[in-house]
Amino acid sequence: MTPLHDVRTMVLAACVVGAPVQATRHVAAGLVLASDVVSGENVPPFANTAVDGYAVRSSDLHTVPVELRVVGELAAGAAPSIAVATGTAIRIMTGAPLPEGCDAVVMVEDTERVGSDSVRIHKSVPAGSAFRLAGSDVAIGDTVIAAGTQVTPMVEGVLASVNAKTVSVYPRISVGVISTGDELVDDGSALEIGQIRESNRLMLLRLVAEAGATPVDLGIIRDDEPSLEHALRTAVNERACDVIITSGGVSMGDYDVVKAVLSRIANMQWFQIAMKPAKPFAFGTLTNDRGVNVPIFGLPGNPVSSLMSFELIARPALRNMMGFGAASHRPEVLAIADEDIVRHEDGKIHFDRVRATWGSDGRVHVRRTGAQGSHQLASTSVANALIAVPDGNGLQTGDEVVVTFLGPDAGPFTAK
Repeated sequence: MTPLHDVRTMVLAACVVGAPVQATRHVAAGLVLASDVVSGENVPPFANTAVDGYAVRSSDLHTVPVELRVVGELAAGAAPSIAVATGTAIRIMTGAPLPEGCDAVVMVEDTERVGSDSVRIHKSVPAGSAFRLAGSDVAIGDTVIAAGTQVTPMVEGVLASVNAKTVSVYPRISVGVISTGDELVDDGSALEIGQIRESNRLMLLRLVAEAGATPVDLGIIRDDEPSLEHALRTAVNERACDVIITSGGVSMGDYDVVKAVLSRIANMQWFQIAMKPAKPFAFGTLTNDRGVNVPIFGLPGNPVSSLMSFELIARPALRNMMGFGAASHRPEVLAIADEDIVRHEDGKIHFDRVRATWGSDGRVHVRRTGAQGSHQLASTSVANALIAVPDGNGLQTGDEVVVTFLGPDAGPFTAK
């Protein structure tokens, strides 16, 4: 058996990041910047007030309270047309540009209106109070977002604030997903003897999307070599998939059509990985009509095995191709086992589905979610993490274990 670490290292080395492309902010959402974003504008573009209040000369406030004559009003979005002279003030709203002659703003809470044209100031403020200078957030020439940063909603906001209409990003890849097998049914019809509901393809398509790639549904392909070869070649040529994921047919069985076809048309490696579930695994490339070697992941057909192979091997490779680097991997932490986890020595790492929660001790705690067989997918519905149980006799309550979080909202956010 091959260690999981060795397989992951080999796969990641083969799944390299694509050439950068220019994309609008909308298209770039969720992708990774390939180069620094340098601002061509100041943010804010002009000095403006941080509060509602009165624009004043601080020299008029040495002795308070003091009454000043109100000579105008200035709202956000309006250009100032009146200067602040000695003994005067201008009513000003948050975000409005500072008028000429003003060097401070007094909050409205520290004032009292006197009649229609005067204000009483109750608090002395120094020059520079309660306003924001031009470029105080971002100045022209500043690197506002570094290469390697994912374009999150917050990053999009920053890009908009500096008028970065397009950015250089690593492209989103398209990933074709195929399920194979004569036994699979997905049309809702009554099952005949020997048939099962197809679930892997739907699960994998959603996981591909959650990883940030574009899923391409290539359907169910029956155990027929010409049909499978046609589907694979169509996927990498006419449909221009950047990656192919197959589910089923990669073990040692006599009827594993996937293995037969891929061994003939692609450059593949076949593994028995020292992990449970998901020991059988295949990886290689199929050359398309443009001479590009398209990575192919052959995942096992048992639902949990398919999930584990995707999470632990395929997902980080897909994200590596899109420039995520270290963020290609799910976050991991050390956690405390809240129950005995019994296993037997077999030369493999066991991956169990668990629910992770915060404990009152400030540590992450885990419990298994139910049955852990490779065909028993139901327990994954409440799992938010995996644990790696080393080869041996298992864990005792209170032992530390490595936890890998799952899902876009992964993390032990619920109280224990």
